[in-house]
Amino acid sequence: MNKISVLQVGNEDLSLQLHIPDYVEWNCINDLDEATERSYDVCVLNRCVNKEEAYILLKKIRAYTMFLLDDVQVDQWTTWICTSRRARVLDIQTLQEFIDEDIQLFFTNPYGEKFIPQNLSISKSFKGSVFWDGFSGVELEGNYGNDFYQVAYWRGNIPVFQNQSINFWLEYEKDDSVSIQLKIEQFQSGSVSSIQNRWIFSEEDLKSIVYITNKKMDGSVFVSLLAKGKGKLKIVGLHDRYSRKAYGAFLPGGIRKVTSKREEVFLYFDPGDMKPPLNVYFSGYKTMEGFEGFNMMRKMGAPFLLISESRLEGGAFYLGDEEYENLITTGIQDCLRQLGFNRSQLIMSGLSMGTFGALYYSCRIRPHALLLGKPLASLGDIAGNERISRPGGFPTSLDVLVKNCGDMSEKSMDALNHRFWDLFDHTDWSQTKFIVSYMLEDDYDMTAYNRLISHIDDVGVEIIGKGIHGRHNDDTYGIVAWFKNQYDGILKSDFGRGDLDEE
Repeated sequence: MNKISVLQVGNEDLSLQLHIPDYVEWNCINDLDEATERSYDVCVLNRCVNKEEAYILLKKIRAYTMFLLDDVQVDQWTTWICTSRRARVLDIQTLQEFIDEDIQLFFTNPYGEKFIPQNLSISKSFKGSVFWDGFSGVELEGNYGNDFYQVAYWRGNIPVFQNQSINFWLEYEKDDSVSIQLKIEQFQSGSVSSIQNRWIFSEEDLKSIVYITNKKMDGSVFVSLLAKGKGKLKIVGLHDRYSRKAYGAFLPGGIRKVTSKREEVFLYFDPGDMKPPLNVYFSGYKTMEGFEGFNMMRKMGAPFLLISESRLEGGAFYLGDEEYENLITTGIQDCLRQLGFNRSQLIMSGLSMGTFGALYYSCRIRPHALLLGKPLASLGDIAGNERISRPGGFPTSLDVLVKNCGDMSEKSMDALNHRFWDLFDHTDWSQTKFIVSYMLEDDYDMTAYNRLISHIDDVGVEIIGKGIHGRHNDDTYGIVAWFKNQYDGILKSDFGRGDLDEE
C-alpha cells in the first residue's frame, strides 16, 4: 500500500496522542512555508490560518480532504479555506476512528477500467442464442434453468491487494423473467485453485455499486455472472474501480450520477478560490476511467467542474436520453448556483470527445466562452469516415452511431449529425466567445471548424481559431499547449485573474 501523506497544521503534534498506522506519513507543520510537498492526501487543521496560509493550503490540499478539529474558534480566512476545501469538522476521537477505518481510502492515484467485451466468455453449458453487438454488449436469449448457474465469465483476472477495496458496477438489461447474481472469487497469489475469498451479489445488491474488501493476502479475482429463468439478458459491461466507498467516485468528493437505465456520468466540483469564472472541462475519450484535466484545471486556481463518462469504449460523447442529459445540465447549473455565478461567469471547454460535450451542453447554457481543442461536431460523419478515411482508427464511432440511431445507414449518420447541428443553429451565440484549435487534416471530423464558423450567424461573435497541420491525433501536445495559453489569457483579460502564485 502506498503511503498516505497527512499535513497537520498546528503547534501541537496530534500524532503524539493518536495511533498512526505505518502506511500514514504524518507531517506536523506549524510554519506553512516548510510544507514542501506539492500536494498532500489529507489535511488536519487544529488552528486558525491567515490569508497567506489559506492560499498556500489552496494549492497544497485537494478539495474534500481537509478535516477541522471542533475546538478551533474559526475566523475569516479559516472559514474561507474550509469552505473552499469542503472541510469536515471532527473531534479528536472521531479523527482517530477516521484514521483507523477510512484514511486509506484517500490514496493519491485513482484507477478504474471496464472489462473489455472481448474478454467476456459465454459458458459452454448455455444452449440459447448469443448475439455480439460491438462494445454495446452481448445479448443472450434462452432458458437458464431453475437454479443459478454460470452463463458468462470475464477472462483476465484483476489483482486485489491486501486491505484494498474495489468497486464493481454491472451494466445490464434483462427481462423480468430472468434473475441474475454476480459472483467474485479471489485466489491466493500464485495459485489458480486456492480460493481465499468469495462474494455473491444479488440483483438487489446490484442496484447500486457493490464493493469487495480484501482482508487477506494479495490475490487476483475471477468474476462470473449467474442466471436462472428464461428470456433475454443483455450484458452491457462490467466496471472495476479502486474504491473510496462513501468518500467519492475516483477522487474524494467525486459525484456519480446514474439513470434508470444504469448509465453513469461523473462530476467533480472544486470551488477553488470561489471567484469567477467556473471552468467546466469535459474529459476526452479514454479507456482508463476517471476524470481528465484535474491538475491542469486546479493550477488555474479558479472554481472548476470536471465531467467524465465511460459508456461504450472510452465514452459515448455525453449523448443520451433526456434523463441522462439532464444529469449533466443540472450538474453544471447546480455548481453555478453554489458559487452564486451566472452563465456570463462560465467557461465550457474540452479536447477531442470533450469538445462535443462542451458544444452540445453550451447550446442549453450559453456560456461566456467555449474553449475547444480538436473539435468534433458531426458524429455521423465521424462514423462514416471509419470506412474509407480512417479504417479501424476509431470503431467506437460506429458504436455511438448504433447506440443513438439503431443502425449504421446513411440516413442514421445524417440524423446523428442533425441532432447536434439543429440544436446549435437554434442557439443565440451573441454573448459567447469561441476559441478553437483544430487539425487542418483532421481525419475524424474534417469540417468541424469551418462548419462551426459558418453556422454562427449572430453579429459580433468573437472567434479565435488556430489550425495545426496533421490528422486528429498527430499533435496533441501543440493543441494542449495552445489550449492552456488561451485559458490563461481569457482568465486574465476577461476576469482580471492573475496567476495563483500572485494572489
